[in-house]
Amino acid sequence: MLSKKVEAALNAQIEIEASSSQAYLAMASWAETNGLSGTSAFLYRHSDEERVHMLKLIKFVNDRGGRAHVPALKQPQKDYKSITDIFQSLLEHETGVTASINNVVDLCLKEKDYTTHNFMQWYVSEQIEEETLARTLIDKLELIGSDKAGLYLFDRDLQNLTGTSGGAHDGNA
Repeated sequence: MLSKKVEAALNAQIEIEASSSQAYLAMASWAETNGLSGTSAFLYRHSDEERVHMLKLIKFVNDRGGRAHVPALKQPQKDYKSITDIFQSLLEHETGVTASINNVVDLCLKEKDYTTHNFMQWYVSEQIEEETLARTLIDKLELIGSDKAGLYLFDRDLQNLTGTSGGAHDGNA
């Protein structure tokens, strides 16, 4: 059984994951309308992954005797200056998600809820991957600079990353 504090923290995390999905959906739309089909495919997939993260939390809360809440969401940012701006925003967002997950983990330890603590370890590991991926992509974009051919290849590489090879997380959602 979840304590009310842990249930509230997990419901807050559900909202964060849902907002993440919406943010990446908006980024994907921007990329798609700016001729970056590989980037948009990558971000659409990332949006789907964040929704799966939210659904895992909803199922866990409900299975543990709590009640998950489906949140109302705010309009995400819809305009970006550049593809680098997109990935900087993604990294900033992911570091915020990591901080939130760490707070949930900390609360679980304080509440002696080791079952939820164990469940949240998947999210801790996932955040390491998310932040590393964002930093790697930003590093590549900094190397490319304003080179249009480099941007073309970067976008194509993201398309290939999204393809049937399993994508950024080897098919893990």
